[in-house]
Amino acid sequence: MSNVITIDRLGAQGDGIAETPKGPLFVPFTLPGERVNVSSDGRKADLVAVLNPSPLRVEPPCRHFGICGGCSLQHMEMEAYHAWKRDRVIEALAQKGIETEVGALVPCAPLSRRRGAMTARRTDAGMLLGFNSALSHLIVDIEECHVLQPSIVENLDLLRDLAGLVSRTTQPFRFGVTHSASGLDVAVEGSGALEGRARQTAVDFVMRSGIARLSIDGEIIVEPKKPVVMAGDTAVTPPPGAFLQAVASAEDAMVGLVGDHLAKSKRVADLFSGIGTFALRLAHSSEVHAVEGDAAALASLDRAYRFGSGLKKVTNEKRDLFIRPITYKELDAQFDGLVFDPPRAGAEDQAKQLARSQVQRVAAVSCNPVTLARDLRILIDGGYQLKRVVPVDQFLWSPHVEAVALLEKPRKRR
Repeated sequence: MSNVITIDRLGAQGDGIAETPKGPLFVPFTLPGERVNVSSDGRKADLVAVLNPSPLRVEPPCRHFGICGGCSLQHMEMEAYHAWKRDRVIEALAQKGIETEVGALVPCAPLSRRRGAMTARRTDAGMLLGFNSALSHLIVDIEECHVLQPSIVENLDLLRDLAGLVSRTTQPFRFGVTHSASGLDVAVEGSGALEGRARQTAVDFVMRSGIARLSIDGEIIVEPKKPVVMAGDTAVTPPPGAFLQAVASAEDAMVGLVGDHLAKSKRVADLFSGIGTFALRLAHSSEVHAVEGDAAALASLDRAYRFGSGLKKVTNEKRDLFIRPITYKELDAQFDGLVFDPPRAGAEDQAKQLARSQVQRVAAVSCNPVTLARDLRILIDGGYQLKRVVPVDQFLWSPHVEAVALLEKPRKRR
């Protein structure tokens, strides 16, 4: 059914929301104040036409926008987009009764994302490589992308050819690509067993193409050059498919905030450390104990530390912090500074232990404002003072926003 409505506000996922007699109606690719024609048979509507556009509406730069599910806000003027992302952090904190200074959003430039989690599939019409359409399994076979780094976009045809060589299934499979200093690092999952002549053909292709590494389901198929990413001035070779901050400049901004806050700490715990994004930089001024549940990531961190230079002692511990958080007694016995950067679920149990501790300076990093606010509420209730929160954009034109929160606990008087 088609009808005309007015958009009242933006929702958490970047959809326009219109308040109707039947409840809120979600309309992608619209902006507050716009009068639009939509087709709807439920709570979600398809945009038919914009009748009265917002002054904040701009021309999307990418031909795939509106079909590809990777971006949802290319139609929004950049300053307003930045303000909306910052407001997402403010609103999440407010829901937990937290009022504090929230800095200006650290912006993210187009063409800066260094990793892309694409989907590939063999079809009768050829090999598809791109991103899923919003709320759909339909793969949009991309020809351009204004988010990914040029080193990835300029090699889309080559990557599509490689996807065809490794595909041993008609089902969709994950095709991850990361820009590294030594070339593209390709991590494939679910493409089927690559054996015999097909395996050799793929190896020969990678050797000729300049790709640094090809791995399938965690197994390195061929590695002409070790992929290298930099943690400050320390080179790290991540394991296949390892988590990596999406944008290098955003990572540098977050590390700068954390490093300044923990600069006076002599011994720092880095929880959910991954490959050492924070640990290897913090080690220039502090001893660091890195804790992570992924053994391969810890091995990469340890190798980078041992071949690095100018670093204080870095120790590591494999530990599932969701099952076995570091206790407040362990924290008090060893650390005066701490940084934690958990997955989207946050670190509720670890925050409860930290709240009971006397660790003086804490930096919390999160890609989910809702779970960040929950964890900060726990720390504040435990006596920590929230000094500052800075939102960081490394998921351009999407609803996702990173944030760094800086806390201190006054020392107990003896």
